[in-house]
Amino acid sequence: MSESVNQIKINLAALSHNFRAISRIVSPAGVLAVVKSDAYGHGMLPVARELSRLGAVAFGVAEVWEGVALRQAGIEEDIVIFLGCRPAETAEVVRWGLSPVVFELQTINELSRQALSAAKKIGVHLKIDTGMGRLGINGAEVVPFLYHIKELGGIYPAGIMSHPPMADNDDPTSTLEQNKKFSRIVKTCLELIPESAVHIANSAALIRFPELRRDMVRPGLSLYGCYPADNFRKLIDLKPVMSFKTRVIQVREVAKGCGVSYDHKFVTQRAGRLAALPLGYNNGYLRGLSNRGQVLVHGCRAPVVGRVCMNITMIDITDIPGVVPDDEVVLMGSQDGAEIRTEEVAEWLGTINYEVLCLLGNNNHRHYC
Repeated sequence: MSESVNQIKINLAALSHNFRAISRIVSPAGVLAVVKSDAYGHGMLPVARELSRLGAVAFGVAEVWEGVALRQAGIEEDIVIFLGCRPAETAEVVRWGLSPVVFELQTINELSRQALSAAKKIGVHLKIDTGMGRLGINGAEVVPFLYHIKELGGIYPAGIMSHPPMADNDDPTSTLEQNKKFSRIVKTCLELIPESAVHIANSAALIRFPELRRDMVRPGLSLYGCYPADNFRKLIDLKPVMSFKTRVIQVREVAKGCGVSYDHKFVTQRAGRLAALPLGYNNGYLRGLSNRGQVLVHGCRAPVVGRVCMNITMIDITDIPGVVPDDEVVLMGSQDGAEIRTEEVAEWLGTINYEVLCLLGNNNHRHYC
């Protein structure tokens, strides 16, 4: 059976480089590797297997089914479920030995009941909202929550966590104030549960703020070779793990004044040559890249022209000699010393690098090398 000409390449050597770079700067803190959302489009299972081999102490996913999939794939490390679990999912959590984040009493009570019934002990991570404004409990609720957990059987407080919303911001004031608040809460918590692991640092925080590294850090974006912001490049050396390549399927000579693709939003201003690529928004290469995106052909940049379609994108190769059908085209990644970074694609789309990785990685066939 033939494979798609559109290929996402996942470079496991680059993943290894990034893991080791992160581990060096955060040591002795452990690495809780974030592999939710199919490892940001990189493939949760192969990525987790590689990171397990490299020494990740735990894994972070969004939902229970992801944790179950990791266990079924042989991952033995602690698996933290960031969105927690619904009461109806607690039996699965207990069966597979997962560690849900907790912030709601009904779930805690049901989890305790299921764990006691199965004669198991399940670790939970208490989520404290210290400024993110999403999931979690407020500081005043922490002590009652901890007492409630300690009174129940079958579960124990394995972790205390929070999340910084502005660690990539140029002004560090908000993050430092949030860390002070978290530190005060943690001090109270550890008087009650001294064995719990403390963690707050995402990629931006672990790179920029040593004081936030605590017992564990939670890299996601940085594992995959992307930076939270350009000014982070000087702080750590990361290598892109994902690249996206396709092939030319047709080269055409066109006259001046030729309309290209739907609605003729691009009209040639000179005679030249266009190449057709066999991909479009079905592949996560979104319509927003029309007349904005660029690709690499023969190590040179070629502009996307006309509307990006469901399965076809047109590029202008007038200034790149010798392009023929089946030539390699790089939509994200490197070719002959030139590079198109994920951040550039994100800028053309008016979004962030996280979204680009998920869009492309989850909509194309992946190859691991």
